[in-house]
Formats: sequence, structure tokens, C-alpha cells
Amino acid sequence: MTTAFISHRDCKLHDMGAQHPECPARLDAIRDHLIATGLDGVLAFFEAPLASMAQLQRVHPVAYIDSLCTNSPAQGIVHLDSDTAMSPGTWPAALRAAGAGCDAVDRVMRAEVNNAFCAVRPPGHHAAPSQAMGFCFFNNIAVAARHAQKVWSLTRVAIVDFDVHHGNGTEAIFSKDANVLMVGTFQHPFYPYSGTEHPAANMCNVPLAAGTSGEGFRQAVTDIWLPRLHDFQPEMIFISAGFDAHREDDMASLGLVEDDYAWVTTQIKRVAAVTAHGRIVSMLEGGYALSALGRSVAAHLRVLADVN
Repeated sequence: MTTAFISHRDCKLHDMGAQHPECPARLDAIRDHLIATGLDGVLAFFEAPLASMAQLQRVHPVAYIDSLCTNSPAQGIVHLDSDTAMSPGTWPAALRAAGAGCDAVDRVMRAEVNNAFCAVRPPGHHAAPSQAMGFCFFNNIAVAARHAQKVWSLTRVAIVDFDVHHGNGTEAIFSKDANVLMVGTFQHPFYPYSGTEHPAANMCNVPLAAGTSGEGFRQAVTDIWLPRLHDFQPEMIFISAGFDAHREDDMASLGLVEDDYAWVTTQIKRVAAVTAHGRIVSMLEGGYALSALGRSVAAHLRVLADVN
């Protein structure tokens, strides 16, 4: 068994404009770095299926799904808010991104692979049940986690979010769901300016001040995340894997490097080995400095795939 790498060429069709940081080149940067380092030779590659309406409706109301489909333009770009827009390729890309997570769950639960990484776009963790925002349309990680709950009858799933932005949409979906624990770090105060005001008991939010380095991040994970994860005893761990806290990413102001992403992935794997039979599904969120993104994803994948 090995690590699944799930993606699809449709994910590159989504285009929010020439200067938009959430660009198709992000996926090229990841694949190019995997090839350059030889990591492509140790992964199992799969094409993401389209998410079904049943899968999406576990998270998003029918009216919202229909509105995204209706707003999908035949040409040009339609803005849903100041930084989230749809092009003709957005709808199929979003369906592939959400479908990838469900496919990853199935492959991991069937023990076809040890774990999985979904290299998809658009990202998802800002998408609320009925609102697209922050570059996100469907909440990919939530769709995958609900799939694990409903199809595979898992009663305890954990979501780990180390994107530089708070996963406000994921929190809105799972807040007060005792069967889900979400732990996350994020720069604060920073977009979307949430996550610190009276979070639910199943939300373990750790805000980090601008300028926090890897040392501060690791301390937060060790002191706060890991005890909560061990106490919760998850049967599967999902990762909202955003790499925009990297010190080279000028969209934010944290100071992580590749070794920090490798380290936190190791910690997550150790928890999963004890409580979840090693089951991990990781999904790409942010990361906009292309070289840093490629290197950071490779560091993450090296640990998932047990490659030295």
C-alpha cells in the first residue's frame, strides 16, 4: 500500500483572472516539484471523480448548489464577492475538488492505500453551507468528512487545519457536532477575522500572531492540538493542508518552512497510527508562493508516503 495522489486536469480550468493568486499554476508547481524530486515515482495517481449531488447535499443546501450552477458563466468571469469569482471552468473544477475527498475516503477505508493527498482547486475551507467566499465554493474537507460519517459510519472524525487563514466555513458546518473535532492554527487578526469569539467545545482554535515562526507553531501543536486529538481518539483524520503560512508567501505574515510542515505531518501520522489505523485524507487549501508551495507539499507527501 502507498499514498494516493488524487487530482484532475479539470481543476486547472478554474480561472479567476490573470493576476489572481489562486491560479492554475499552483497545481503545475506541485506536479513539477514531484517530478523533479522523483516523488512522483512513489505515489499512486488517481483522477478525481465528480462529486455527486448526494455528497454535496450532506453539507450544502440544494438551493445553494443550484445557485452556483446557475451563476456559472458561459464565458468571462462572474464575481460572487471581491475575491471569489467563477469562470466557465469553475463548476467542473469545484465538482472534481469535492469529489476527490470522497474518493480518497473510499480508497483509504477500503485499505487500497494508506493515506491520500488531494491536489485540487478551488480550495474549500472558507465555504459555508450557503456562501462562497475566500476563493472557496464547496467545502471540500467537510464533504469528505460527512462522506466518512454517512457512508462508512465513522463516529469520531478529526479535522486538522494548518492554513494561515481560519477555516471559518468548516467551523460553521461542524460547530457543536460532537462527532467531529476540529483543531486549527491561523494568523490572527487576519482574514476572515473569525475563530476567536466563543468557539464551540469541539473547536480547538489556536490564533497565532503575525511573525510567529515554526517554533511558536510547533509549541501550539504540542501543547494544545495533540492532547485534544489523543483524547478524542479519531477514527480518521482529515487535513485542510494550506501552505500559505510559509515565510515566502507574501499574502500572510507567518514564518513556517518546509521542515515545519514535515514535522506537523509526522505528529498527525503518529496520532492516526494509534487511534485511526493510520487513516488520513489531506486536501490542498492555500499556498500561493509557487516554489514554496511545491517544496512544502513535497515535504508533506514525503512523510505521508514514508519516503526519507
